[in-house]
Amino acid sequence: MDNTLRNTGIIIILFALVALTWGTTWMAMKIAVASVPPIYATGLRFLAASPLLLLLAYFTRTPLLFPKGSRGFQLLVCLAYFAIPFTLMIYGERYVSSALASIIFANMPVVVLMASVLLLGERVSIAQLIGLIVGVASLSGILWQESSVSGETRWPGVVALLAAVLIHAVMYVLSKKRGEKISVLTFNALPCLGAGILLFIVGYLTEKPDTAAFTSASLLSVLYLGVVAGVFGIMAYFALQQKATAFQASLVFLVFPLIAIAVEKAVDHTTISTVSLWLLAPLLAGILLTLYSAKGAKPARSLQRLETSSQQ
Repeated sequence: MDNTLRNTGIIIILFALVALTWGTTWMAMKIAVASVPPIYATGLRFLAASPLLLLLAYFTRTPLLFPKGSRGFQLLVCLAYFAIPFTLMIYGERYVSSALASIIFANMPVVVLMASVLLLGERVSIAQLIGLIVGVASLSGILWQESSVSGETRWPGVVALLAAVLIHAVMYVLSKKRGEKISVLTFNALPCLGAGILLFIVGYLTEKPDTAAFTSASLLSVLYLGVVAGVFGIMAYFALQQKATAFQASLVFLVFPLIAIAVEKAVDHTTISTVSLWLLAPLLAGILLTLYSAKGAKPARSLQRLETSSQQ
């Protein structure tokens, strides 16, 4: 009994840590991009995270390279899993609120399921199909509502965030299709470093950042994104996956948007419209149905590979 209670307590603590980390990431990106250009900021973020990931890999004797025959895929992970989508994410926050950005990204399980059906021909249950339809319809309603009530153009940010979600989802499915069991540190360490170096150089050359204009709040946010979200967030979610069921761990996708909304209201004293808040209920219900399989409290096979880096 004591072991059961202790294990339950650990799961609750890990779940709370992951939810808080993922929920605060979006405001951190909003603050970071306020004075640091998006490409350069993302490069700095990965350069802050990669040394710690490399040290963890070294002390745990985890290989840095993917297995032979998969080195090309490791390069693809660097570009299509890290460099491009994470830049799109932080770029999108120049146009949309942190709360709306988190809501868009919470639909990752829905998009992964869609990609699995299209690319792998994977079957889905009736419940998952209903969840997919409800989730897409609710998200469309929220995006339409927010674009209607906002006095500024939000569609460039929405498109960038949706593109980031789609690219990540395709990478999840491609990883599953290859059927390789790669350590979370192997998957993250070198690709993160490579993306950091690449984006740092590209951002410096194309955005010509004025370092004198960088605020301490933006720099601290970049550091938070790299170290807290990018390293400790990974380790916390990995530990959660080890302790809890895959379905329990995936429920973080239902919680972190609520935290992001609360953080935005506390920091910026703004939030999404009342109509969007009401639409959030069917959206979360749709995501829950997508995660829930017909066989019981388990996610679809395609959703079991939702890794920690989606909120790195």
